[in-house]
Amino acid sequence: MYKSIYLQFLRQLIIATSLFIVVMSFVFYGFTKTTLEEEIRDSLINDAQLINTISTIANTLENIPFDMITKRDVDVDILILNMERKVYFTIYKDGKNNYAKLLYPFKGDTTKFIQIRKNINSSKAMLNKIFNNILILSIGGLIMVIIYAMTLAKTMLRPIIQIANRLSNMNENALSQLQLKNLPLEFHPLANSINQLTKRIEGYVKYQKELFIGAAHELKTPLAVMKLKNEVTIRKPREQEKYEETLRLNISEIDGMNMMITSILDIGRQEGAQFEKALQIDVIDYLKHKINGYKLLAKKEEVNLVFTSNESKFDILIQPTLLNQIIQNFVQNAIKFTPGNKNININAFGSSKYIEINVIDEGIGIDESIDLFAPFKRVGNEQGAGLGLFLAKSAADALGAEISIRNRKDGKQGCVASLKLYINPTCKL
Repeated sequence: MYKSIYLQFLRQLIIATSLFIVVMSFVFYGFTKTTLEEEIRDSLINDAQLINTISTIANTLENIPFDMITKRDVDVDILILNMERKVYFTIYKDGKNNYAKLLYPFKGDTTKFIQIRKNINSSKAMLNKIFNNILILSIGGLIMVIIYAMTLAKTMLRPIIQIANRLSNMNENALSQLQLKNLPLEFHPLANSINQLTKRIEGYVKYQKELFIGAAHELKTPLAVMKLKNEVTIRKPREQEKYEETLRLNISEIDGMNMMITSILDIGRQEGAQFEKALQIDVIDYLKHKINGYKLLAKKEEVNLVFTSNESKFDILIQPTLLNQIIQNFVQNAIKFTPGNKNININAFGSSKYIEINVIDEGIGIDESIDLFAPFKRVGNEQGAGLGLFLAKSAADALGAEISIRNRKDGKQGCVASLKLYINPTCKL
């Protein structure tokens, strides 16, 4: 059975603090009792030493003024005992009275002891009063602890309750980010993870709607073209070339639909790739290996690939399949839109918290007012399903990375596709 965190925290805090109060109360009571008994013992020893001193001066036991001691509820006797000559001190109860008894070796005689018995009812009454006061204070302290524990528990759990209430009020149509300024520092990693997740869900819901609508439109249009062309063709007999033209059109439209269906299937495969086990890889070595493979494609298009980095090695825990989807899309788009005899620069800059990978081309640039990461958004007249950047964005979101595409600001034509991979995605700068 799952128990309330609030009740568990409250119970543990009350138990721990109550035990502390009880232990400290007994320690204080024991210390007070021991101190009081030591004072009584020291007082009786002083009386015994006084008797020894007076007997030495008088050189006899007679005429010793015992009344100077006994008048303080103290009885003094001289006993002959065959015992080891040392000080004996005991506290005992006789009926309703409490006594402290001291046996002290009498000076000058090996068999005589001074016995001093003192009524300590007043001391016991004072000790009981102290115990009662400690008990009252402990009960009062326990009540205060319970109140304090309830307040502290609510204070400590307030951020969790706030997060839980915020999440319970969210749905796919009302997603919002948690404000870090309203949460303790200890909850920032959790809030960052939740914000990252809600951001992914928000993008997923938004783009999935566009994806379904776009897929239906993209598939319906070529089907309508094929249907119309076929209907026109079969209305009356035509030359062989017309039939061939219709068949070629059908094949072309089928190829386009097949390309789009393949891209949609890639989206499904990417969802599975998000559950791929993360591996520790050297991003610099990974990029060098990939770029060597892309150089053959670039050479075919008469485009030069150049790679630079300020790091010789940069290890990061990542899902390689998702990273490959992003880099592959960036480089293939750059090659597609860069004219022959131009350069594509790929650079990687590392810091203590992230590595940024930029693919800079010399192509036609982009319209920055268009959300190119939405499904079925295309640049120029190049063929394609328009799902490549959508896949790249989904992969970046799954990695907790940041992705962007912008036009170059150095006066040259072309655009910059950027990927920023964080070592700890929940603690972004």
